[in-house]
Amino acid sequence: MLSHSSRNPPSERLGSLDRARQRVGSLQYLIVVFKYGSRQPWVMVSDSSAPDERHLIELRREFHRYPEPAWREFRTTARIVEELERIGVDEIHVGPDAIEPTARLGVPDEDERSQWFDRAQSRTDRSDVLEALEGGNTGAVAVVNRGEGPTVGLRVDIDALPIEESTDGSHPPAREGFRSEIDGTMHACGHDAHITFGLGTLETVLESDFSGTFKVFFQPAEEVLGGGKPMAAGPHVEDVDALLGVHIGLGHPTGEVVAGVDEALAFSKLHVEFEGESAHAGLAPNQGRNAVQALVAAAGNMYAIPRHGEGNTRVNLGNLRSDNASNVVADRASADAEVRGETTAQMEYMRESAVRVLNSAAEMHDCTVETSLVGQAPREDGDEDVVDLVAAIADGSEAVSSTVRRGSLGASEDFTHLLQAVKAGGGTGAFVGIGTDHPTGHHTSTFDVDEESLSIGVDVLSRAVLELLE
Repeated sequence: MLSHSSRNPPSERLGSLDRARQRVGSLQYLIVVFKYGSRQPWVMVSDSSAPDERHLIELRREFHRYPEPAWREFRTTARIVEELERIGVDEIHVGPDAIEPTARLGVPDEDERSQWFDRAQSRTDRSDVLEALEGGNTGAVAVVNRGEGPTVGLRVDIDALPIEESTDGSHPPAREGFRSEIDGTMHACGHDAHITFGLGTLETVLESDFSGTFKVFFQPAEEVLGGGKPMAAGPHVEDVDALLGVHIGLGHPTGEVVAGVDEALAFSKLHVEFEGESAHAGLAPNQGRNAVQALVAAAGNMYAIPRHGEGNTRVNLGNLRSDNASNVVADRASADAEVRGETTAQMEYMRESAVRVLNSAAEMHDCTVETSLVGQAPREDGDEDVVDLVAAIADGSEAVSSTVRRGSLGASEDFTHLLQAVKAGGGTGAFVGIGTDHPTGHHTSTFDVDEESLSIGVDVLSRAVLELLE
């Protein structure tokens, strides 16, 4: 049973921002004094032993070599557990003990999960961990408890993308021997670095003096926006007083830190199945009910949904599919559709409009349509106090060359589920950006990170966590 800290107002939990700035701003001087023998307590907390930079690089490269997509992160979770055991945390929660399984979205079918489970069995001897993850209940929560004090959380995501990684010799993972070993799957968004941030920060904080509880959420299924909701609904978020999330890159160079990445577009993803009746397309097309016609009509009308006048809204379709031959009236057709909005309410306007269009297209062509939600995330921005604290810490770090106080994500992120849950309980938090030089954009076959960013991220995040624990 986890101990729950009492909830004080955010200003009391976080302490004085001026005090934080003074302490962070004088960090360089205090470290110099410490080196000459003056043992000041805050130096002992903030200049804690950190993982060796080489170890961080090796960890990131190992996770990069073995990428696993949403709800199939079996070997990834097992390897995280091994590192947590090495570090020596107080509690490790995996499987249904880490998330609420009934809240999962975008879970692949059993055959797909089994293929990845079998692959993981051949790459790890941790059958005890794999047994807990069966059914696709991936992810982990690590807990370090040091008695009375606030509870601070850090969320990192762990899944990969269905992209074939480049074999070009100019691509560092290919050139240096840590390219993905799983065909058609790669870490093309930096989640391998995020796992490393989580482990490195945990190790750094654990070697420091603090009172309170620190939790790291190793969240599955971010890429399909299906893992944030079940992790937020799990048993480990409700007592969190302050929560940090992190993302690498996002167009910011190595050495730059964004203290608060905001304006994530609220998001819903729908899987759509039209059903009609097949017939011979030449002999008796009138006897058929054409599911392709219904899908095409719906697609055109979804793109025609009026955009909301009070903010940015988006709609897009992909994976349009029908297996019928050209001489057969299609009895089935499917697609994936997504809508986004600058606010949760605007996203819901787009989703309701999309469902109305789908139902109308089905009725027009005498078909039926089944719509299922497979991904979702609300809009939730960071809090001023936490953003200011992270900015002050970044400004005081020699490794950070520039600090952006707030930046816009412009895409979607299901960290917002966890942040929303923490704020609903009276807590606070922010989503932090750690810049990195990368040759191409996110979600491309040549995406890579500048590994110098790993130690920068661990430094900023661990100092922020320790300050929030004060």
